[in-house]
Amino acid sequence: MKSMQTDLINNRPNIVLILTDDQGPWAMGCVGNSEIHTPNLDRLAASGIRFDNFFCCSPVCSPARASLLTGRLPSQHGVHDWLAAGNAEELQSGAYGSDNCTIEYLEGITGYSELLADSGYICGLSGKWHLGDSAHTQKGFNHWYVHQTGAGHYYGAPMIQDGETRTEEDYITDVITDDALSFLNERGKGDKPFLCEVHYTAPHSPWEASEHPESAVERYADCPFTSTPDVPMHPWYRCTFNWDGSEASRRQNLIGYYAAVSEMDRNVGRILDKLDELEIRKNTLVFFVSDNGMNMGHHGIFGKGNGTFPQNMYDESVKVPAILSMPGTLPEDHVESGLYSHYDWMPTLLDYLDIENPEANELPGRSFAPLLRGESMPGRKNVIVYDEYGPVRMIRDQHWKYIHRYPFGPHELYNLDDDPGENRNLVEDTSMSECIKSMRADLQTFFMRYVNPDLDGAALAVYGCGQTGLVGLRGKGKTVFNTHERGQATRKS
Repeated sequence: MKSMQTDLINNRPNIVLILTDDQGPWAMGCVGNSEIHTPNLDRLAASGIRFDNFFCCSPVCSPARASLLTGRLPSQHGVHDWLAAGNAEELQSGAYGSDNCTIEYLEGITGYSELLADSGYICGLSGKWHLGDSAHTQKGFNHWYVHQTGAGHYYGAPMIQDGETRTEEDYITDVITDDALSFLNERGKGDKPFLCEVHYTAPHSPWEASEHPESAVERYADCPFTSTPDVPMHPWYRCTFNWDGSEASRRQNLIGYYAAVSEMDRNVGRILDKLDELEIRKNTLVFFVSDNGMNMGHHGIFGKGNGTFPQNMYDESVKVPAILSMPGTLPEDHVESGLYSHYDWMPTLLDYLDIENPEANELPGRSFAPLLRGESMPGRKNVIVYDEYGPVRMIRDQHWKYIHRYPFGPHELYNLDDDPGENRNLVEDTSMSECIKSMRADLQTFFMRYVNPDLDGAALAVYGCGQTGLVGLRGKGKTVFNTHERGQATRKS
C-alpha cells in the first residue's frame, strides 16, 4: 500500500504558477495586441490553452490573490481590499491588535498549496505575497522568498529570505526569477513533484523610465499606442496612477507599463527554458495568470477596480490573462471562450491531481479539469461569474452584466452582445426591468449561499484605499478601511 501511494505522488505532474500584478487581458501579443512584445507568452499560448474569458474574484490584488489561493470569495476569507497594514514593515512593533502589528490574514483558511504539501508536493514561493505577515512561511510552502509588502520600486525592492529582511538592488523581476530558477534547479531532479509559484510585481506601477531597463523603455519610445484607447477621463476617476489627462503622462505610463510587461515576458522565457533544460517541461503544468485586470486608458481610467470611486467592474478590471500548458498532455494552440474564474482554479487543480478537498462543498468554484484532458465540458454553456469589491457586486454571463452597489447604488446593466465596450448603461431603461430583476435575484442567491455573514463585504465600507485589519469577529472590533478626503488619508471603522 505504501509503495502504491508513493507511486501516485511521484507520478503527479509538477506545477508552475506564474502570477503577474495588474496585467490586463489585452496586454499580450497572442490576443491581437500588435504593439506589445510578448514572444514567450505567445509561445506558451501556442503550446496550451488560452482563456478568453477568465475573471478574478475582486479587481484588486490582495483579495484576488487570496481567492486564487483558497478558492473562496472575499466574503468567505475576509480580505476585501489591498492590505495597507499587517505585512512586514511592522516586524518590530507591538502586540497583536495594535495598529502596526503583523497579521496573518488567512490563518485557519485552507489554501490549495497546503493540500498539495500534505500530498507530498514540495512547495516554493518566489515574489509577491501581500497577504500579511510576510516574514513567516505560510500555507505549506517550504521555500519562501517574498516581497515585504506588495508592489514598489523595481530597483531596491524590500524582500524577505529565510525570515531576514533584505534590499535587492537589481531589477526585481530578474531577481524573483533568479530565485525561482534556484528552486527549480534544486527540485527539478528530485523524487517528489513540486509546486513552484512565481509572483511578479510586474507590471504594477511605478512606470517611470528609471524604474525599468533602458533597452525595454527604448523599445516603446516611438510606439503610437493605438492598442489602448485615448479617451476623456472617467467622471469617477481617482488619480492613483499619475495620469493627469495629458498626453505626456499617458505616454509615460504606457511606455513604463509595456516595458514592465516585456521584461516580465523575458523572464517567463527563462523559466520555460529552464524546464526544457531540466527535461521536465512535459511533466510540468504551467499556469500563467494575473491577479486582476488593468485599465490603461480604457474607459478613461488608469487603474483597476479602485481606479475609480465608486469602484468599477469593467471587463478590463475583472478579466485576466490566463494560459495553461503542458505539451503532449493538454490541448495545444487552443482558445477557450467559456467563462471561468479564479475561484475555479483550486477545485480544478485538485481534481486534476486527484487530491481530495474536505471543504469542497463550501467553495463556489467548479472544476474545469475535463478541459485539461481534452474532454467536453457539459453544463458550462450558461456559466455565470461573480465578482465583488466590498459593497460592489457583479453578475456576468456571456450576454449580460449587472453591477449592484450596496446599499443605494448606482447600479449598472450592460448588453454585452450589442455593447461589448460597456459604454451604455441600461439600468434606467424600463424595458430592462425583468432582466434586472432576474439577474439581481441570481446574484443575491449566489452570495447568500456562500458568504460568511461575519465577513460579508456588502456590509462593509470598503473604499478601495487599503485594508488595515481583520474583519468580523477575528478583528475584535478593530476592522478599518482607508479612505481619502481632500487628499488626506483618514481611517474609518
